Amino acid sequence: MLFQKNNFLKAASHENGISRRLFLGYAAALYSIPTIGQTANIKHRMKFASNPFSLGVASGDSNSTSTVLWTRLAPEPLDPNGGMPNLAVPVKWRVSTDGNMKNIVASGQQLATPQLGHSVHVTVGQLKPDNWYWYQFSVNGEESVVGRTRTMPKKFASPEQMSFAFASCQSLEQGYFTAYDSMAQDELDLVFHLGDYIYEYTAGNQGTIRKHHGKEIESLSDYRVRHAQYKMDPLLQKMHARCPWFVTWDDHELDNNCADDISEQKNVKPVDFLIRRAAAYQAYYENMPLRRTSIPSGPSMQLYRKGSFGQLAEFTVLDGRQYRSNQPNNDVRSPINEAALNPGSTMLGTEQRNWLKQSLIQSRGTWNIIAQQVMMGMVGTSNNKNSMNYSMDQWPGYTHERMDLLRFMEDRKISNPVVLTGDIHSNWANELRTDDRKMDTPTVAAEFVGTSIASGGDGQDRIKNQDKLISDNPFIKFHNRQRGYVKCTLTQKTWTTDYMVADKVTTPDGKITKRTSLVLENGSSTIQQA
Repeated sequence: MLFQKNNFLKAASHENGISRRLFLGYAAALYSIPTIGQTANIKHRMKFASNPFSLGVASGDSNSTSTVLWTRLAPEPLDPNGGMPNLAVPVKWRVSTDGNMKNIVASGQQLATPQLGHSVHVTVGQLKPDNWYWYQFSVNGEESVVGRTRTMPKKFASPEQMSFAFASCQSLEQGYFTAYDSMAQDELDLVFHLGDYIYEYTAGNQGTIRKHHGKEIESLSDYRVRHAQYKMDPLLQKMHARCPWFVTWDDHELDNNCADDISEQKNVKPVDFLIRRAAAYQAYYENMPLRRTSIPSGPSMQLYRKGSFGQLAEFTVLDGRQYRSNQPNNDVRSPINEAALNPGSTMLGTEQRNWLKQSLIQSRGTWNIIAQQVMMGMVGTSNNKNSMNYSMDQWPGYTHERMDLLRFMEDRKISNPVVLTGDIHSNWANELRTDDRKMDTPTVAAEFVGTSIASGGDGQDRIKNQDKLISDNPFIKFHNRQRGYVKCTLTQKTWTTDYMVADKVTTPDGKITKRTSLVLENGSSTIQQA
């Protein structure tokens, strides 16, 4: 796996520092691993028995003048090495202003190396702002499909409209990716994927609609194969080729409900979990259209970042797993008690939290999008003692930090903050307050929570206790438990959110319809029916 020895201290350290014992253990484990600086021999001519572009193409992290183009050579995608030799292979790429690839405006060649799983990440610069482009890869006469991408408007431009979708949670064992087929028919400027792109469990653990390959994944080879299995899905490939994506992880890209160097499983040493994390992070980078700034260093990877769509919207993409404290109350639903209110507990870590605040202060966007993983709305459920319990893995488990962020947005009068959330396999629309239990206080932000692409199976429109759930939590303005995705359309005056749901995902013939549309007006975090 990738490992830059000169950056070891930075790579292995975490929010609260690293002990000498953990440092030495991790260093010993990684001593023999190849470094990123090592160069493989180059294979200039290579014949492929099958399609080397079996995992498709993608683009992402676009700004006003550049974008990242991605592919990964894998003629045998379920082989740990993708069926590729331990040699670097030159891959050609080209960018055109038309889908027929006639008017080429940029082209080049990049090595696909075994150190990076023969993935290719091309940063194409000097492009025109607010323009659509088409791109294609080729290697030794084999050509990829043509992908479509775009640049963002200039920072000070004032575009009339922006359209995007966000998605999360796509267990292939529990359903088909029907939502992506519908999403590909929408005219979208970009997609946010909010995590759980893959699931780590052993084959058959979650369902039988389709079946994972192999045991629970832990090694770099394991993670590579699992990513490849997901990338082989034709509907996912289709959507990746339609527009740029901005991705972030949640927990299942590594391990369920993980927190920093703490595994969900008991008796896992931090040093062992960091080794697993390094493997997961490298495989994630290899399979996503990310900039070189996100190349991992051992168990550390820079994933939080920001972007803009002119002055219409600015967005921050957060990492809610790598720097977080352990979940309080043993990660069991609990009241908002002293542990949940601990000012030392953090989901974001000090550095990322300060960066987020600074980004919000500096933003010139009419709408400020915060794309992240777990629900910020303080949704409580009553127990037999008539007290309210909350998820400790979600923001209520980090109530002090949550209140601090929302108070900051309120005090600094941040323009139209809107939180986008995944994780929970259901649709929600929440009006956020500094403390959601105090309904007599002003709303500060809106939160749109998107359901899963496939995780959880077909789902249902309503749950039997839904009226009580909303009565107990009156800040909830919409709730639904079908599968699907969320589409958002922004103008200077309004934000419209369309909840797109599938009637079923357990068979490949499901249909997508619009379940409801909700609207925000510029200057208000009150959620209204369209």
